[in-house]
Amino acid sequence: MVSAALVAAGLLVLPGGAGANPTFWSIEWPSTDFTKHSIDLDDIMSGGPPKDGIPAIDDPKHAPIAEVTDLADTEPVIGVTVNGESRAYPLGILTQHEIVNDTLGGVPVTITYCPLCNSSIVFDRRVDGKVLDFGTTGKLRNSDLVMYDRQTESWWQQFMGQAIVGKMTGTTLKMLPSRQESFARFRARSPKGTVLVSGSVFRRYGVNPYVSYDSSAFPFLYRGDLPEGIEPMVRVIVVDGEAWSLPLLRKQGSIAKGDLKLSWESGQNSALDTRVIKRGRDVGNVVVQRNRNGKAEDVVHDVTFAFVFHAFHPKGTIHTE
Repeated sequence: MVSAALVAAGLLVLPGGAGANPTFWSIEWPSTDFTKHSIDLDDIMSGGPPKDGIPAIDDPKHAPIAEVTDLADTEPVIGVTVNGESRAYPLGILTQHEIVNDTLGGVPVTITYCPLCNSSIVFDRRVDGKVLDFGTTGKLRNSDLVMYDRQTESWWQQFMGQAIVGKMTGTTLKMLPSRQESFARFRARSPKGTVLVSGSVFRRYGVNPYVSYDSSAFPFLYRGDLPEGIEPMVRVIVVDGEAWSLPLLRKQGSIAKGDLKLSWESGQNSALDTRVIKRGRDVGNVVVQRNRNGKAEDVVHDVTFAFVFHAFHPKGTIHTE
């Protein structure tokens, strides 16, 4: 069972109660204004860990790509380029931390990964001229990571990049293009890039505590509606409120819609399959680009599960054929 694996890993404790309790929450979150929220507070539930129980990385260490020898070619990373500077963030590290507060190309960024949603999203962490730092609340909504900013202790939905509770409610972070790709593909396109490296000797990086999660029949800690016509744990590629199933893209190799092009190639391990990530099954690499003035440019997108897209876009279309 997935739940047993998570509990045994010490990353999740089964919640004692699902209902919202702002009075109780305020003990741990005295600076959060729970009178301000854009969602039903009952939709938020405990994932188990307390505030910062899954610690964000606030002082990231990087190494030149040529010095990184402990990543297999097919291991998954989040590849990001900002103002000509490129960096890879291995999912073997992100599964243990979920958030990295960093600076890339002179831009303060937050790299996020929600394992229960397989959702990797990069944000510009500047809002109205102020730089925010993010951590984990230990809470979930629709099985998705609820983050918080340390400046106002407002709560943010990772999948949407929106503040949903507290002073910043209604504010949306800017998403930046990124790729969930194999280390080899990142290295090929960014040979002068850098890589996030382990800063701790107390964690087993490269190990997946969510063994077999992405082949489960049903998502963990989720109680919403399920999509029709597609299994909830099938990967989908989300672009601008629309989604395409990964099996469809894998079958066709590429899909075009107007100036938008999605493409797939083999050679990337799932981070949510086997215990050792580099042995995970091949889920392939997805690239999403638009043609702008004759030049292909990466587009903000997310490779997540069908249930996640449906939860946040209940009227959205998932293309399956």
